[in-house]
Amino acid sequence: GTLAGGGLVGMEPADLHGEMSRSYMEYAMSVILGRALPDARDGLKPVHRRILFAMSDLGLGSDGPFRKCARVVGEVLGR
Repeated sequence: GTLAGGGLVGMEPADLHGEMSRSYMEYAMSVILGRALPDARDGLKPVHRRILFAMSDLGLGSDGPFRKCARVVGEVLGR
């Protein structure tokens, strides 16, 4: 903005500690809700669901040949 009376127009001073605390709590809650809590429908966390879908896409099952877990991890992280 432009200077008006020694300050920037449209900007307010903020308490840095309070702002950081509030922002961190918002982030922490979004992580807990989005990644850390299992879904009530199937009891899986999002990362576990991605692993199972990747295994399905690769045709991996209990009746198939042995595969290293690195293949599945690479598939999940590569997406």
